Amino acid sequence: MKKKILALVISGFMATSLVACGGAKTAETKAANESTADTASGEVKTIQSGKLIVATNAEFPPYEYHDGDKIVGIDMEIADAIASKLGLEVEVEDIAFDSVILEVTSGKADVGIAGISATDERKQSVDFSDTYTTSKQLIIVKDDSTIASGADLEGKTLGVQTGTTGDILVSDIKDATVERYAKGMDAVQALSQGKIDAVVIDSEVAKKFVEETSGLKTLDEAYAEEEYAIAIKKGNTALSDAVNKALSELKADGTVDSIISKYIKAN
Repeated sequence: MKKKILALVISGFMATSLVACGGAKTAETKAANESTADTASGEVKTIQSGKLIVATNAEFPPYEYHDGDKIVGIDMEIADAIASKLGLEVEVEDIAFDSVILEVTSGKADVGIAGISATDERKQSVDFSDTYTTSKQLIIVKDDSTIASGADLEGKTLGVQTGTTGDILVSDIKDATVERYAKGMDAVQALSQGKIDAVVIDSEVAKKFVEETSGLKTLDEAYAEEEYAIAIKKGNTALSDAVNKALSELKADGTVDSIISKYIKAN
């Protein structure tokens, strides 16, 4: 399989910084004489065209989901915008959510962008970019459910998408039985069928699923709050710096807010 080359020149250094994410599909180290620093502009430059390999799980609307034969959503547009800043083309790897971090740590993907909250546990495996948006975990229940808050989840059977923040959070609930599903919608369907008592999942995803499934509602009280960021292989400071620089510019010029507002309407 062809190797993807990602050569980056970082501001302030008259030297070469080449992103080496490892693996057959990611960036490989090139000779130092292939690039030079643009100290006047201070911008990240790419010397050789390449691809930014993005691991995601397209079962998490509105962050990433299938629209016909395309994968679209907030995260995909942010990934495209960052790649454009770096002079790269995005190549998406659509995999199970609980494999996204592994794809990054193994070097099969350059970054993981999948509505990933930057938890302390995950920081042990990967580095994270700056936060690009915040979210909440909500509880989905049936309309006639007696569950009114997070305190009522004790002893209940709860559905989550495997490896998500919701999965991590409910694992500590006293006497709760946790049913894990590959897709968030599978958990919601199980709830609708009466197989489980509640689902804990990202707020915007929860709202989307409730809109599409009759007889369900979300509780008003947030179960938890979280920050979403981009996962990058641990120690790959060149790529982390480049992504953060691009992300900072996209926040400053309103691009990130514009992308998010396309999918999430203000209340």
